[in-house]
Amino acid sequence: MIEGLKPYTEYKDSGLPWLGRCPAHWKVRRTKILFHERVQKGFPNEPLLAATQTKGVVRKEDYETRTVTAQKDLHLLKLVEVGDYVISLRSFQGGIEVAHHRGIISPAYTVLEPRGDATSGYYTKFFKSRQFIASLSLFVTGIREGQNVDYERMSRAEMPCPPPDEQAAIVRFLDYADSKIDGFIRAKKKLIGLLNEKKQAIIHRAVTRGVHHNAPLKPSGIPWLGDIPMHWEIRRAKYLFREADQRSSEGKETHLAMSQKLGLVPSDQVQSTLRSESYAGGKLCKAGDLVLNRLKAHLGVFAVAKQSGVISPDYSVFRKRGNIDMDYFEQLLRSSACRRELRIRAKGIVEGFWRLYTDDFYDIRLPVPPIIEQTKIMEAVAEQTADLNTAIARVEREIALMQEYRARLRTDIVTGMLDVREVAAQLPARPAHHSADPVLDNAGEELDLELEEII
Repeated sequence: MIEGLKPYTEYKDSGLPWLGRCPAHWKVRRTKILFHERVQKGFPNEPLLAATQTKGVVRKEDYETRTVTAQKDLHLLKLVEVGDYVISLRSFQGGIEVAHHRGIISPAYTVLEPRGDATSGYYTKFFKSRQFIASLSLFVTGIREGQNVDYERMSRAEMPCPPPDEQAAIVRFLDYADSKIDGFIRAKKKLIGLLNEKKQAIIHRAVTRGVHHNAPLKPSGIPWLGDIPMHWEIRRAKYLFREADQRSSEGKETHLAMSQKLGLVPSDQVQSTLRSESYAGGKLCKAGDLVLNRLKAHLGVFAVAKQSGVISPDYSVFRKRGNIDMDYFEQLLRSSACRRELRIRAKGIVEGFWRLYTDDFYDIRLPVPPIIEQTKIMEAVAEQTADLNTAIARVEREIALMQEYRARLRTDIVTGMLDVREVAAQLPARPAHHSADPVLDNAGEELDLELEEII
């Protein structure tokens, strides 16, 4: 039980199977009474918007800097006003998003204008609660990638509607709790960044200088590399790797996807909004192959496959020529220094569509320690980064627990399981400079999380 927050004294059956009981004095109203569907078109000069599950509805130029935006038929896009809600093609997975900017958005989306008792901001919180998101399955049409929320059906469904003053108290409390939790998470992410910087420094030192700190050095002749041990060689990538382009006939092999954090893993371990209906024609890779995402090679998105499977045709697969340690070259190619070289060689006009073609990859010159030393380097890296990896995993777990706490707290409050009215009345006033835009919010100094204030 959260200290200071208690259940309401009296409950009733809401009549909604997915909600169960709610406070006795809360109303239950039809969605179409609370919201009016906005279908206004013909505003081609308004900024383009994007619906995101983490930041709400924001300007495309602020959020999707790596996408190409169509410039035709903008008059067909729907107008969205600040405070409107947008049902996107992914709302059944992550809830309904609130708009932080005026602009235009895909005509495939449903735009809702809040009215009357729905204007307090309470539904911004409610639409992201677990129980509401689960309830959206009642209104989903289509199968798999074609799923969408049918607003015609949803508009006839009912939702809880607390009194206006209570909605304001809920919003005030959750805004305060979110600011504290965001500060905690920001501080933890900063710590992870520092730990990763230290880890990358260890890896870079090892893969470019080796494990013998007193070894005599020589100029490598490669700007991004600098000096290397005297006994190391320099070779072009084409003499170390050969491209493999075998295709799957039916696509029934295990589908693998690339993650900067996890490497090349089964796709169900990677959060993705895009899933193909069939992987027939996809590329095949074997355990031990070096796989790169051609669109993200300049970001160091390389990984050695730990298992065989089928991958995107836009990935490149390389097998080793001769006796080399692929794990060593994976770490070398992922290093921050090498990424600068990869960026120079990647081709494209629009960021996000740069490709590293095989011929350009082959032309890169890389340091080649003796094979025994390559293995020893990787053993040293594993030993020297073990404590850092443990610390990073622990901090990531703390973040995950805090995010879980936030989700549970939000759901318990917006569904009436906990009464925040008394506690909210005692909270400090919201700063006058507070921004409603989560992209800009909490951009200042770090906040210390004092959980005893709210738990």
